Amino acid sequence: MSPPTDLKIPPSSYQTLPLKEITISHVPASSATATKVVILSFNRPHKFNAVTDTTLSEIELAYSNFSIDPRVRAIILTGTGKAFCAGADLEVGFGGIASYKTNESTKQSYRDRGGQVALAITRCVKPTIAAINGPAAGFGLTITLPATIRVASATAKVAMPFSRRGVVMESCAAFYLPRLVGLSKAMHIFTTGKTFPVTDPLVSELFSKILPTPEDTLKYAVELATEIAENTSLASTKLMRDMLLYGADTPEGAHLLDSRVFVELVGGRDNEEGVKSFMEKRKAEFVDGARGEEDIKKVVGGFWPWWDDKTENWDGGKRGLAKL
Repeated sequence: MSPPTDLKIPPSSYQTLPLKEITISHVPASSATATKVVILSFNRPHKFNAVTDTTLSEIELAYSNFSIDPRVRAIILTGTGKAFCAGADLEVGFGGIASYKTNESTKQSYRDRGGQVALAITRCVKPTIAAINGPAAGFGLTITLPATIRVASATAKVAMPFSRRGVVMESCAAFYLPRLVGLSKAMHIFTTGKTFPVTDPLVSELFSKILPTPEDTLKYAVELATEIAENTSLASTKLMRDMLLYGADTPEGAHLLDSRVFVELVGGRDNEEGVKSFMEKRKAEFVDGARGEEDIKKVVGGFWPWWDDKTENWDGGKRGLAKL
């Protein structure tokens, strides 16, 4: 079941949306309208926040709103109750996906729903901080990989048990995990399918900070998201994320890319405001990127995106910088 699609976009208050399997909170929660920081929580605590198609549809809807909402500048992803997310709801099963195996054409048309959510997080102009408050397994862990920052409670455990379920990793995890922890550790994690405490050296590099308790983890995530929301340019942080994810394969290529992006931003509104506010010893008021991708295109022009972002045009993984 999909969430309503006829909602006002973006809504006045995210807390009043008729969502079934996630919640969205303002910071502070008492705010009647959207705030700079919002908290998206998996909300099926009776199922350890295991996800269904409805969950995934609601997250996609939320991110499509966050990206274009000028009031929102940072997002926290966490879980309700004791778990972060237990992955796919195995009681629901994979029957819907199996229906795509009818013929070669339908198999080629299938797109992993978890991957669509991962791409929504990746493409969102606003940064996401994943606050892992409890167990995260399967999709529950892979969906944190596209986040800009991950923090975790020392009490949490994580797993990618795909080899123990007879399937493979999803949600673009084959791209993200080796880049975050290295190929050797990624191979170990995927192959064994074991569960690890977040402090284990095999997975600890995923997290920029490990906090003592789930409460400390969310508190820190809110403080960090607030600092980012109030002190950074969305255009700068989004473009730097893209430079890391869609960058060149050589130092020379990186030099071409960062030169082009740098010259596009110099003299722009956020650049001038960043310098002026620093010289005047006051907090900056950044404006670029607040309304999503269209804002980024105005800042960088037709140069962005400099890669082919259509999965239908996948070229086997070749990463050219055609617009340089």
